[in-house]
Amino acid sequence: MHDISIISMIFTSALALIALFLILVPFFKLDTFIQIGSRDQDLVTTKQALLTTLNEIEFEYKMDKISHADYKNLKKQYETEVSKIMKEEEQQIVDTNIDKELMEEVEKEIEAQMKFYAKKKGEGK
Repeated sequence: MHDISIISMIFTSALALIALFLILVPFFKLDTFIQIGSRDQDLVTTKQALLTTLNEIEFEYKMDKISHADYKNLKKQYETEVSKIMKEEEQQIVDTNIDKELMEEVEKEIEAQMKFYAKKKGEGK
């Protein structure tokens, strides 16, 4: 009878911990996803708006609605902003690739350690 109560306490506490884990995990993952996703969307949206504005400036210049000096200044300003965004996007891609390379390296090290311990365990028998 005493064994049943210990087993039931262990089972109940394990069940409670699993439930707590399942309840809390989505909050942490969702927060990270929202930050990354919204930043990427903001960059894409901003870049699209700037490129649209550049097209409009070009159109207005060809229609003689703005002067040549204004056209050159505005075009340079918007092109600079677009290039900054494109560099940020490129840097994010590079950072992602670095993370993948690091993960591959870590996985190789883990596999080497597992093989080493398996070999060592095989020698011990």
